[in-house]
Amino acid sequence: MPKTPAECTTMADVRAEIDRLDRALMALFAERWGYIDRAAEIKRPLKLKADIPARVAEVRENARRHAIAFGLEPDFYEGLWTQLIDHAIEHERKLLGEDEE
Repeated sequence: MPKTPAECTTMADVRAEIDRLDRALMALFAERWGYIDRAAEIKRPLKLKADIPARVAEVRENARRHAIAFGLEPDFYEGLWTQLIDHAIEHERKLLGEDEE
């Protein structure tokens, strides 16, 4: 059963909960990645590019807004999401054959 931070009484408790959350985050990243692959499949027949600047700006702003809502440091999380976005765009470019142009 997961413990809240306040319920952790030892470093082993804290480490176990961090490890649990890290596994859960990886599962969510894997799920997110599936949507990235699907986006490329949908974009191909529509002749859409991997990089759609308006969407990139929207996702970055969402990350910033969510970070603020959860009491997290917005610059850090916007930067982290920028890395995720950049990596996803490069992946989509490969899938779409844009890197061959």
